Amino acid sequence: MSVARPNSIAGFAGQLVFFAILLVVLMYFSTSPPYKHFSGDKALLKLSIRHAGQIKGKCHKPSEQELAKLSPNMRVSKICPRERSEVLLELELDGKFIYQDRLQPSGVKRDGVANVYRRFLVPPGQHKLVVRMKDHIELSEYNYVNQVEVNLAPAQIFVIDFETETGGFIFR
Repeated sequence: MSVARPNSIAGFAGQLVFFAILLVVLMYFSTSPPYKHFSGDKALLKLSIRHAGQIKGKCHKPSEQELAKLSPNMRVSKICPRERSEVLLELELDGKFIYQDRLQPSGVKRDGVANVYRRFLVPPGQHKLVVRMKDHIELSEYNYVNQVEVNLAPAQIFVIDFETETGGFIFR
């Protein structure tokens, strides 16, 4: 028994027309309407920081009784708490604070890194940026401070980042 294939040429032609229309629609929306991240008469500051605060509390040497309660693979020379401190962060532009926050550590046990990602539209031109960070709430002074004079062009993107390995802020 053979199955008849009615209008196979008409079916192929219909598919061809459908896919041609789909292709034209995709090509149009891939370039139009134009998308602007922000207006060209402003500059953009991006603050993107991931940093783990210092451990809260003090480490202590376990006693013989504490070690005896632990299984052999869990016995360590020093026991430290897991919870990390909040991170205090400030961003100052030309003497005015544009960002101040107390960043909470991530994780159920509050033992992860603190994250921040913010965008600020600023007028182009010469600016003085000051960034301060304190990674333990009990410190009296900010332990990471950096400032930079920057001349921002219209539509320029300027990023403020932090690297724990180098111990400071990075401006790009």
